[in-house]
Amino acid sequence: MSSRGRNAADRIHSASIHLLRRVREVDGAAMGISPARASALSVLVFGGARSLTELAAAEQVTSATMSKLVTGMEADGLARRYPDVNDARAIRIEATAKGRRTLERGRERRLDLLEELLADASEAEIAAVETAASVVERAIRSA
Repeated sequence: MSSRGRNAADRIHSASIHLLRRVREVDGAAMGISPARASALSVLVFGGARSLTELAAAEQVTSATMSKLVTGMEADGLARRYPDVNDARAIRIEATAKGRRTLERGRERRLDLLEELLADASEAEIAAVETAASVVERAIRSA
């Protein structure tokens, strides 16, 4: 990687960490659920129902840890378990309507924050951010 590429990678790394910390502050206070629950709920909302094993793998945690998270999400009315129609021994987990609304409201708050952070940016700077986002998205898809 060229020194210019390395510098860009360093800057995007640093900016991403700071941005994620800022967003996490908004999420924690406003959504009322832990980052771990919000992340697991996001998998269910955007990826559909999963088995406990699939959800644990997606979140890179043990099944025992995920079971505790799902139990908490169930208690909060954010997710529900139901029998797998293809395997009577297995269960599936899906987001409830409340879980979807909670996650959608959280997304709206994050977008509001990002829009606020970009409020003083020029049209050219916003175009540059869009280009940078496209580059990062493409790199992630091809990795």
